[in-house]
Amino acid sequence: MRLALTGGIGSGKSTVAGLLADRGAVIVDADAIAREIVEPGQPALEEIVKAFGAGVLAPDGHLDRPALAKIVFADPDALARLNGITHPRIAAVSAERLAATPPGAVVVYDMPLLVEQGPAALEGWDAIVVVDAPEDIRVARLVQRGLSEDDARARVSSQASRADRLAVADHVIDNGGALIDLPAQVDDLWTRLMADGA
Repeated sequence: MRLALTGGIGSGKSTVAGLLADRGAVIVDADAIAREIVEPGQPALEEIVKAFGAGVLAPDGHLDRPALAKIVFADPDALARLNGITHPRIAAVSAERLAATPPGAVVVYDMPLLVEQGPAALEGWDAIVVVDAPEDIRVARLVQRGLSEDDARARVSSQASRADRLAVADHVIDNGGALIDLPAQVDDLWTRLMADGA
């Protein structure tokens, strides 16, 4: 069974992915791949520096993520330029990892920007699972992680709307409440998935 797991920044999607992994799912993590492709020496990092300048590099040669974030989350054209560099590479590596998963496994593609990729990205899954939380709660979580409220809102607004995400969901995990509520919801989801033939 192949599942797509998505949710906006601050929704708790990564926590849900971890809970699914605990239950035996194989996780292919697009965020982890996104970090790998911009490591020093990778072509994507070189293209990012060409596009945005040496100011997006840390002294050790790694990508300075906060510096890049200040540029792209304030400018939709800059964000589109960055996505044009990174998204095709993330998609290619993800496809390789998905193809290499064991036969018969429950495979979860943990992809925050699934909806933003367009209709083609929504095809080929046995189910799409959306982790949902209200925008104000997501912003508050990002502020707790150290972002300013303005930066948090800019990141949230740069992604697909909550309504657009919910519109593609086969299953919804509600993470608008306490973290303690998540395991029971994931257990319920897992039971339903197994009943559907995983």
